[in-house]
Amino acid sequence: MTQLILIVIIALAAIGAVAALAHWVHVRKMQRLLEAGEIDEIPEEEVADVDAECCGQHQTCEKESLLAAVSRDVEYYDDEDLDRFRGRRGDEYAAEEVDEFRDVMYTMREEEVAGWVRSLQLRQIEVPEEMKEEIFLIVGELRSSGH
Repeated sequence: MTQLILIVIIALAAIGAVAALAHWVHVRKMQRLLEAGEIDEIPEEEVADVDAECCGQHQTCEKESLLAAVSRDVEYYDDEDLDRFRGRRGDEYAAEEVDEFRDVMYTMREEEVAGWVRSLQLRQIEVPEEMKEEIFLIVGELRSSGH
């Protein structure tokens, strides 16, 4: 029985590794095409409906998840100017740049914050380190209040 569990775990890990590798290869390919000038921008996917209710078919509602893997929908929150930070690490932002992220975050509804963070991840934009705790607090409060 334990051997079967071990085999299943190894198989799942292998599938996850292959999926992660495929995603990484796709992202690198898109970045190379962009840098070579063969494309003007990385293609966007369908825009998610922020006002849609959770479907109840998932353990964690997509609207409340901060994980980009939960969704492939890139959505802009009047934050197109943040695209210039693509590829920058979260600990490399100047105070004024962190304020730009905060300005965007605090002008949206609380229930939009998780979707905004997922969108930033999908756009390869890392959130400033100084804001991560604030984001966790907002999303955590939203989850605990039952929204």
